[in-house]
Amino acid sequence: MRKTETSSSGPTLLDRRLLAAVLSLTLAACGGATQEEAGDDILGTREAAASVRLRVMAANITSGNGQSYDPGEGTRIFQGTKPDVVAIQEFNYGDNSATAIRNFVNTAFGTGFYYYRETGAQIPNGIISRYPIIASGEWTDTQVSNRDFAWARIDVPGPKDLWVVSVHLLTASSSVRNTEATNLVNYIKANVPTSDYLVIAGDLNTDSRSESCFTTFSQVVSTASPYPADRNGNVNTNAARAKPYDHVLVDADLRAYQTATVIGASSFAAGTVIDTRVYSPISEISPALAADSGATNMQHMAIIKDFLIPSDTTTAGITVGSPNGGESWTTGSSRSITWTATGVTNVKLEYTLNGSTWTSITSSTSASTGSYTWTVPSTTSTTAKVRVSDASNSATTDSSDANFSITTSGGGGGAAVVFINEILANEAGSDVNGEFVEIVNSGGTAADLSGWTLSDATGVRHTFASGTSLAAGKAITVFGAAAGIPSGVTNAVGASTSMLNLSNSGDTVTLKNASGTTVDSTTYSSSLAGTDGVSMNRSPDVTSGATFVLHTTLSSSTTSPGKRANGTAY
Repeated sequence: MRKTETSSSGPTLLDRRLLAAVLSLTLAACGGATQEEAGDDILGTREAAASVRLRVMAANITSGNGQSYDPGEGTRIFQGTKPDVVAIQEFNYGDNSATAIRNFVNTAFGTGFYYYRETGAQIPNGIISRYPIIASGEWTDTQVSNRDFAWARIDVPGPKDLWVVSVHLLTASSSVRNTEATNLVNYIKANVPTSDYLVIAGDLNTDSRSESCFTTFSQVVSTASPYPADRNGNVNTNAARAKPYDHVLVDADLRAYQTATVIGASSFAAGTVIDTRVYSPISEISPALAADSGATNMQHMAIIKDFLIPSDTTTAGITVGSPNGGESWTTGSSRSITWTATGVTNVKLEYTLNGSTWTSITSSTSASTGSYTWTVPSTTSTTAKVRVSDASNSATTDSSDANFSITTSGGGGGAAVVFINEILANEAGSDVNGEFVEIVNSGGTAADLSGWTLSDATGVRHTFASGTSLAAGKAITVFGAAAGIPSGVTNAVGASTSMLNLSNSGDTVTLKNASGTTVDSTTYSSSLAGTDGVSMNRSPDVTSGATFVLHTTLSSSTTSPGKRANGTAY
């Protein structure tokens, strides 16, 4: 069995504190941009010694037939509950390449998250973190051959580091589980400083809370009540909701900072068990769907605890990412306002149509999410801006650097913005005529597509006929052949070469205008084309430049040619 210490995977830039730690440990972990690197358009800053909410989750929520996160139900639960640190089990996705795992983390959590995944395991354990992982590795589990104990040391805000151990104990018997617990406690005593925070989290497969492994674990973490519970007060987490399989166990130092888990308007005093079948209102954890926790072969229910830990004394700042000037957004469309924030817990969002009168979008939303879905107002403007401020200190604020436009779907201002929005490379069944590429114009004027071409990596597959026009706010879908266009799908054409020939193992789709200039191009991997009949779609939907994700992470439908991902018409 393995006993290793390796680096973790994260974003591409290092902050100064992480760099020093990485150099001293000779690790190659990656980090996030420093405030100086992020730009100097932060308009308000302040020194603050505050608490930071830390949401810790244990998650063995794979589904389908491969003990992986490919089907998408688990991904939606991650997206809806927004954990900061996850002890994840059965950490499989796509072909399990570094690219596939990075794409999964990006989709389920965000591009700024770090991760560690144990190597050489059939159903690996891992840790995913909003904060830099400065050391990581695995300790041998002598009782099982297809996974070990994965651990990570995380540079959370404040003077202490957080050690997380992701575990997946064996179902064989309670005595075997106690042997595993004894071995793990010995590893912890030998390696984890008592001055740091400690979490043991994951799938313990325990039949009851009286098992001897809890007495063993209590040497290093608290195993006492109260326990997280779902909306109905059920504390059990296996698929049948009859046994306490999954746990987030923390040491006394961290438990002292435990606070209620707050999601939307709901509050769970001791933490919560996420069962989407009983969670209400389900909109609070959107895009999770009510049926997700009951999906085929869904392993267990995720479990969450929240903590308010002391933060460093830091300089607070906010930077608006989008819209930051020059965009053209359509009235009534759903768009993502994005920002980066440091030293801020919650932010207030506002917009102006004239540069002087500001209207509230939300008075408070979590700063750490960095994104908020906004329904663009019905009034057109060429002088619109958004403003993001610290909800508790309006002096810390930033607004769009320049004006953006709000236009009607019928035109009347703003250039055409044409891009590839949805691709089905792996058609349902074996009829390749059903492959399609959906193209959207999110701008304010119609686009003349006469002579435009659509290509894969091999060559041109479709040339748009003379006179083809794509109206503002509308979509056109190119299928492999006219025979593949489903009943009810409008504004669709068959490829002029009678094929799209999109590869399930990865391909590049390119849209060029009549002059041969590339308008949009995307390269996808097998992880987005490996599921029969499931398309890949921009997330957020209808957003130029957004990341492609499996369609099932956005809605319960597998595709939506000619319609928005939620099934509504363009």
